[in-house]
Amino acid sequence: MTVPRLVAYAMAVVSVVLVAVGGWLLALGADGGHIVYFVSACLLAAASVALGMLIVTKRPANVIGALLTLFGLLAIWVALTDVYAYLVAHRPGRLPVSSLLATVGQGSWMLNYLPAALLMLLFPDGRLLPGRRWRVVAAGLVLVPAAFIVLTGLDPAPFPPPFADAEHAFGTPPPPVARVLEPIAVALLPGLLALLVASAVAMVVRYRRATDPVRRAQLKWFALGAFFLPATLLLCWLSYLLLDGPDLVVIGLAATLIAIPTATTIGILRHDLYDVDKALSATVTYGLVTAALLAFYTAAMLVAGLAAGRSSPVAAAGATAVCALALSPLRVRLQRQVDRRCYPARRAALAAIDDLRARMHAGEAAPERLEEALQQALRDPQVRVGYRMPGTDELVTAGGASFVAADDATVIRLGGQQIGVLVRGETTTRELMRELAEACALLVEVVRLRLQLRRALLDVEASRARLLRAGYAERLRLERDLHDGAQQRLVSLGMALRLAQRRLPEADVAGVLDQAVAELGTAVAELREIAHGLRPSSLDEGLANALTMLVRGVPLSVTLDVCREPVPEDLATTAYYVASEALANVVKHSRASAVHLQVARTNGDLTVLVRDDGVGGARVRPGGGLAGLSDRVAAAGGSLTVAGGAGDGTRVEAVLPCGS
Repeated sequence: MTVPRLVAYAMAVVSVVLVAVGGWLLALGADGGHIVYFVSACLLAAASVALGMLIVTKRPANVIGALLTLFGLLAIWVALTDVYAYLVAHRPGRLPVSSLLATVGQGSWMLNYLPAALLMLLFPDGRLLPGRRWRVVAAGLVLVPAAFIVLTGLDPAPFPPPFADAEHAFGTPPPPVARVLEPIAVALLPGLLALLVASAVAMVVRYRRATDPVRRAQLKWFALGAFFLPATLLLCWLSYLLLDGPDLVVIGLAATLIAIPTATTIGILRHDLYDVDKALSATVTYGLVTAALLAFYTAAMLVAGLAAGRSSPVAAAGATAVCALALSPLRVRLQRQVDRRCYPARRAALAAIDDLRARMHAGEAAPERLEEALQQALRDPQVRVGYRMPGTDELVTAGGASFVAADDATVIRLGGQQIGVLVRGETTTRELMRELAEACALLVEVVRLRLQLRRALLDVEASRARLLRAGYAERLRLERDLHDGAQQRLVSLGMALRLAQRRLPEADVAGVLDQAVAELGTAVAELREIAHGLRPSSLDEGLANALTMLVRGVPLSVTLDVCREPVPEDLATTAYYVASEALANVVKHSRASAVHLQVARTNGDLTVLVRDDGVGGARVRPGGGLAGLSDRVAAAGGSLTVAGGAGDGTRVEAVLPCGS
């Protein structure tokens, strides 16, 4: 077991013993106020002890956990000595007067500063900064309180009540020696103040030397907890203004007893729990505003007292309210100035977004540069922006490439709809990402709409190219079929007739004509077959008849549901080919046992639906039959949807604008 963990365990045991002793003292006759005071102090101190034990459990070699345990132990000790002093004063005879406690108690208040100062000096890794002066500061923090306790204990003056009759446990030196020791004890007071300032300076030096963002975040967390110390002073100031006494300081001390251990624990174990820069910036801003209001209230009270001969809290409060209204617009400027020092990343990122938006409106920059602007402002090249394509779950980059978002990506929303994601880097917090997601939502919406338009134009261009290629291929097929089939037969027939004309007297006219009629019949059949490839002849009797004839050749169980209303010729042809291609795919690829074909007219549209119970997984792929079908439907002003996961069958649906 490490030494810090062993020391922490020992102090935790001592804390439990002190609580038990305090409970015994309360049972001897303490009043309700002291019972509430002692119990409250023990509960607050228990939090510090528990957090210290948590740290030494997770970080056994770090002395910070032991210091937090000491922090809580001293709070319990102070409450215990207060209860003891009360019983000695108000329940005489029940407890013996401890001369050692009376002697040590004169200067033991210095020990209350020891844990906080050592925390500032050693946080977060439990090691001193390199250099001899920091070792001197650490030694001084231990020796100065010890020397002060000894010197004040040697003071021959009587102890204050209720220990006025107690003996001096350290004895009393001769008067000449006492006169020498007294100024030394007084000199230790500014010495302690200098040591406290040096401890605070050590934190600043450690922060400036830190290059690791984790170390900087840890120090900021501790600074956030330590800010409750000056906040307690402000509360003391307010207490004297309103109550003519330091009664409200108890609230500040209780908050400090919770804030410092909590901030210390978060800084060591969970530095990324919350955006500490945001919390620190807001705390400093409102602290400065509060200090300004208290200063104005104090000045107003002084002026009112000098003018009216007496203090006027009502007039001072009214003047302070006016001052608060005046400071309201200045708070935003103050927040910006504080952000510049305490929260530079937030200020830089928001400024970059505003600048990009302004330059976009001026036509000087493209909104697609959002990711680059955020990376430069946050100094984090790992920050990424993903855009969700409208109507889909697909995420893409600003260039249209596929985008894979991390699990902790921050969702960007506009009007309650997800439009993109922000992926943070190592130095950016989730809270800042949420704020930036809200600030850049309009830029993201513009980019994704531009992506949708760009993709639609590319699809149109690709569709036109495919239609042209299909048209050229169809023309070549027709030319080949006509050349190799009907054209050859007609040329042969003409030559036969010409030959018969020349040999008419001796020719077998009947045979020649019979052969010509046969050739003409064959040519007509071939021409009909070619024409059927352009437009099925079965459509002459309507779409329902054509589809009925089509499904007869399908070797599956087909359920046919076709509207009987007349359909325009061009739409009927497109609908026929949609059904024909979809049924062909079902037969070739789906391994289905049943198909449902439905054609309906609703809301001015003609809907063709082909649904099977096969293996599913069909997709529109470039060069495939469904791609050509999609182009044909798009050329008619409609849309084609292909859906169905693996094992769920396939659903092909074409919606064609009918208009009548």
